Amino acid sequence: MKNCSKSHVYSFTLLLLLLLTSLSESQLTSSESRTLLEIQKHLQYPSVLGSWSNFTNFCYLPSSPSFKILCFNGHVTELTVTGNRTVKLSKTFSSDTLFTVLTKLSNLKTLSLVSLGISGPLPPKITRFSSSLQSLNLSSNFISGKIPKEISSLKTLRSLVLANNQFNGSVPDLRGLSNLQELNLDGNKLGPDVVTSLASNLITVSLRNNSFGSKLPEQQIKKLNKLQSLDLSANKFVGSIPRFLFTLPSLQNLRLAQNLFSGSLPNSSLCSSKVKILDVSRNLLTGKLPSCLSSKPFHNQTVVYTFNCLSVKGTPSAKYQRPVSFCENEAKQAVSAVKSDTKDHEKKEEDKGIELGLVIGIIIGVVLVSAVLAGLVLVRMRKSKSKEVPLEASNVDKVSVCSTATRSTTSKTIPDPRRVPQTMRSAVIGLSPYRVFSLEDLEEATNNFDAASLCGEQLYKGYLREGIAVTVRCIKLKQKSSTSTQNLAQQMEVLSKLRHMHLASVLGHCIGTYQDHHPYAGSTIFIVQEYISNGSLRDYLTDWRKKEVLKWPQRMSIAIGVARGIQFLHTGVAPGIFGNNLDIENVLLDETLTVKLSGYTIPLPSKV
Repeated sequence: MKNCSKSHVYSFTLLLLLLLTSLSESQLTSSESRTLLEIQKHLQYPSVLGSWSNFTNFCYLPSSPSFKILCFNGHVTELTVTGNRTVKLSKTFSSDTLFTVLTKLSNLKTLSLVSLGISGPLPPKITRFSSSLQSLNLSSNFISGKIPKEISSLKTLRSLVLANNQFNGSVPDLRGLSNLQELNLDGNKLGPDVVTSLASNLITVSLRNNSFGSKLPEQQIKKLNKLQSLDLSANKFVGSIPRFLFTLPSLQNLRLAQNLFSGSLPNSSLCSSKVKILDVSRNLLTGKLPSCLSSKPFHNQTVVYTFNCLSVKGTPSAKYQRPVSFCENEAKQAVSAVKSDTKDHEKKEEDKGIELGLVIGIIIGVVLVSAVLAGLVLVRMRKSKSKEVPLEASNVDKVSVCSTATRSTTSKTIPDPRRVPQTMRSAVIGLSPYRVFSLEDLEEATNNFDAASLCGEQLYKGYLREGIAVTVRCIKLKQKSSTSTQNLAQQMEVLSKLRHMHLASVLGHCIGTYQDHHPYAGSTIFIVQEYISNGSLRDYLTDWRKKEVLKWPQRMSIAIGVARGIQFLHTGVAPGIFGNNLDIENVLLDETLTVKLSGYTIPLPSKV
């Protein structure tokens, strides 16, 4: 009995451990839970997601034909949502914002958002899925514009379904999608050029109901040895049905209905092929049926050839054929229309070439004239240079941070960069290049300016996509500020100069505009600076453990660093930046105890 009870205890313990392990693996991280709620918000709360709330355990929601979430190790690996919307989402919807949020699900393997009213272009940032995504289905929405060429960087993609949207133009080169097996672009406005480069491992290709009309890329399609199904129905293909289609080794399903194919069906190629289902109905075909199709049965083949002009007298399908004269006339008109469209396309390309040539010619002319004028100005300056008074020593260390207009009025006080001391010229070594950020970049870095990221008044801590820790300062401009956009952009040039080894340097900025209901409604400047995480000088002087680190050489180095930082603010920029009200808490120390001054004055236009 004791042995029996012990075995029961062991079994129960093992079962409990397995259950706890399963629970921990399926428990979603808080960040991804917030991301799912953001997705619900951006999709404008579709009914299928109506039960979601802050208390929802997403990994345990029951699956249905219209909804499914799978989790693994605390991450979402599959998100499938099928709605019933037949109209676009409201004007406040942004496809760019939606996909910015979706890319936060970094372990997503399957993404299916069907019939949800999504509109606008498919943004290039879908490349952020490149390391994990295997299946992408965005069918039955209102996504428009061209299919971005960046989609070919999704190397792990196996299924791409963009059917029943409003895509137009040419299909990009898809050879980079080496794992792609299914391609469905039905029901768009793509064309007239067919996909010129296809992934070699495709099994199913469906381009039904588009505007394709050019010749099929024979060399590309011949390489599709695994292709089993090809649907080119309801397009504008003309000429004879290509014989090479029937030589594909794995092709079983070929649908060419509702095109403008003419001529006769290929006899020997068709009869020797492995095609089991062939639909050539509603074309302009003439002549007799191939011999293999005239016999009964059709060798396990299903062939649909109604509404052509084939000679099938004496058979039940004869009444579903049209007069030969009809097909011949329609075929001539179709070929003429294609030639006309081709000539128009070539003419447009030629006109573009002429326009481009004119533009290049004008640019070259402007550059040459500018070079001549610059040469004359340079000669004049050299002649007058000898007559000028030498620069005073106090002006030598200045670096201009003023706008273009300011430079022109202070040119006599701005030094030659070659005369700036080495300490000034080497000040920004090791910093990443200054850049202008987008709102999406900063929203992603700060988790959409989450209150949890606040580290001061209107100051957020965040991480750039490169993993760099930064602070983002939000400065709201006055609503009735007279500062024009151009002047504002010029004043932003000041920021790009505030970079020094002893400053918490400015890494970039963003000028954004929010709607009235947003906390930062109106124009707002976001300033991105280095984040120094090692504490301030006050921390080191008040904490006895840290205080022991500050030996005499370190203290001297800190004092010199503070002096150099202040010197740069006063004399390293023109005009100098004074009145910074620096105190001991603004003296930050990095991991190497290098001084970084923070909280200094940043000259900007009128603020709230």
